Amino acid sequence: MTLSQPGVHAPSAPPPPDAPSGAPSGAPDGTADGTTPRPAAHRRWTGWPLALGAVLLLLALAALSLSVGAGEIGPGRVLDYLLDRGGARSDSRLALVVGDLRLPRTVTALLVGAALGVAGAQLQTVTRNPLAETGLLGVNAGASLGVVLGIAVLGVQTSYGYLAFAFGGAVLASALVMLVANSRGAGSPMRLVLGGSAVAAIFRGLTDVLVVNSPEAYERYRVWVLGSLAGVEGWTTLRQLVPVLGAGFLLAALTVRPLTALALGDDLARGLGHRPGATRATVAFAVTLLTASAVALAGPVAFLGLLSGFLARTVAGHRVGRLTLLAALFGAAVLTASDVLARVVARPFEAPVSVIVALIGAPALIAIVRSRRSAALALSDPAADASPPAQRSEPAAPGPDLLLRGGAWSLLLPRRALLASLGLAGALLAAVVVSAHAGQSELDLGHTFQAVFGYGDRLDVLLVQKFRLGRIVAGLAAGAALGLAGCLTQTLARNRLATPELLGVNDGATAAVLISVGTAGTFGAWWAGPLGALAAASVVALASGGLGARGYRVLVVGLAMSALASAVIQVAMARRSLDSAGSLYIWTSGSLNGRNYEVATPVLIGLAVLVPLALVAARRLAVLRFDDSVASSLGVDPGRVRLACLLLSVALAGLAVGVCGPVGFVALAAPVIAGRLAGPTRVPILGSALTGALLVVLADTLGRVLIGGVEIPVGIVTTVLGGPFLLWVLLGRGRNSIN
Repeated sequence: MTLSQPGVHAPSAPPPPDAPSGAPSGAPDGTADGTTPRPAAHRRWTGWPLALGAVLLLLALAALSLSVGAGEIGPGRVLDYLLDRGGARSDSRLALVVGDLRLPRTVTALLVGAALGVAGAQLQTVTRNPLAETGLLGVNAGASLGVVLGIAVLGVQTSYGYLAFAFGGAVLASALVMLVANSRGAGSPMRLVLGGSAVAAIFRGLTDVLVVNSPEAYERYRVWVLGSLAGVEGWTTLRQLVPVLGAGFLLAALTVRPLTALALGDDLARGLGHRPGATRATVAFAVTLLTASAVALAGPVAFLGLLSGFLARTVAGHRVGRLTLLAALFGAAVLTASDVLARVVARPFEAPVSVIVALIGAPALIAIVRSRRSAALALSDPAADASPPAQRSEPAAPGPDLLLRGGAWSLLLPRRALLASLGLAGALLAAVVVSAHAGQSELDLGHTFQAVFGYGDRLDVLLVQKFRLGRIVAGLAAGAALGLAGCLTQTLARNRLATPELLGVNDGATAAVLISVGTAGTFGAWWAGPLGALAAASVVALASGGLGARGYRVLVVGLAMSALASAVIQVAMARRSLDSAGSLYIWTSGSLNGRNYEVATPVLIGLAVLVPLALVAARRLAVLRFDDSVASSLGVDPGRVRLACLLLSVALAGLAVGVCGPVGFVALAAPVIAGRLAGPTRVPILGSALTGALLVVLADTLGRVLIGGVEIPVGIVTTVLGGPFLLWVLLGRGRNSIN
């Protein structure tokens, strides 16, 4: 199986589907120098009936939204109010239910859905990546941080206050992303994607720092983050944001022609009189205005921009104007339908609208990507045209490999990789001692070192080994599992951004652990993590057409699986009491609090079995860095190797989540660091495991000592630090650094 991270190995934009064969690619209308008109058959668009059907469906959904809800007022009375028949608008109860509640809510759903649809389509077009979505620019993460800052720091309690802080945080995040993207590389799609991922990670980490230390902020945040239109009352809030939405829609309309030219390539776009950098900046600003307004009105409704763009692209192809129009219609229709369902599926309560969107959108997205239309969307095999990883200059090895002989047996040890592993092992031992010493002012480092190995005062040994080492061992086991899982998936994908999250493995494992939690328990059973991870990977494999499916098909299904699992996680958290939900939220952020030998033992047993298997597979895995035909000629079965390594990575990631929750960025960073230490010719299996364990122990120690009296979960520390690491590794060294 070949994987590819969104925005990294994105397929080059195909020529407009209406262009006749042989037409020069430099003319956006498919003509030579713009003088030869295309045949009339090529100018027609057969999607107008579907567009008209989408408009009619949207009107029907709007009517249904006005007719459903609290108040027991049916369609007839709603129509009376709209037409003011018999003085219906003078009825105070009817005016309250229809005029102040249902009508503003319906209009808000239409506008928010259209805004997210347009934003998603524009972002997918400018990044030349059909998997891009509005969270890519860090807008959702910025809005969340703004709301939490308002609640935790300033005590904001009103919906207008949430609106102002959400909008401010979203704009700030997008501005930072644009600064990063344009600092070097002229605002290329690559830097826009990576800058957005990094800034979003930092903002999410800062949000978690505030939330875990403020029960009041968490209580309000966990409701707002689900996304809902239930708080829309009257026209005041919508009236304040209509100018912003209008500006976003206008900018999106003005960028249609430049984006059409940009799809042909930067050089051709410049030749046609457009400025690619200015076009991307304008699109980013339009996306920010639309998404920030939508988040401020309805909370972070994830997945809708991605789904709307996909639906529109199946009809409009790559024609930017038609794509944008249809994405607006589909986005409005999906959100309005989801809002109606949210009001009726759990009466007398309301379900979170973001959960309904995920439940509707994920199966639809899977169906689209499995259809024959996916070939027209450049989704079938982006890796087929990808060149082998670029060769980078590496420091010279310290010397020849070591050859050990013993009778008829011999063992060849790579000197550089061996020295790197020994150095990592020494650093890991030092990190264990420092972690065991942290918080114990009575013990110096020397006595702590002795106590780790069972020497010294018996009370000191009991204190360190009983109360400290259990947690440290759990962190070592989880970190090693994450590092090894990341190494396997990155090598399989030939992509440094490929981690188990791509297959929905972490979200599936987290959801399974939460489901296994009893009504009074704090943590679920450790075995639920691997089962959930295996279930998620199995669903992705089956829905994508098998583990041999290549390219974006696997990624799209993985994103859909993540959306479904995230919906389960959100519902499970929202339905618990504040105390229980607070403890579980810390765990879902990635935490070693309360972890001990009992929890770490299954992971250690798993590592004892899986690490040797991974070492055995490493030799064949290295061959997969080349083309499949090369691997087959060397006697390696690519399908079997991928299957074995994928199962190994799924099991390892599931075990790690079962121990400490979904700790982010370790699976990304550990193989990158280990690979630089071991050199480019080796698959750093052992080094990745050691590096992952080192990162988790250090992050856990930092989280315990950074703020006196307050413990920051290890997953939050790795997330906050992972954003700058992503920028340093992936942006600082240029595009080739991702390979």
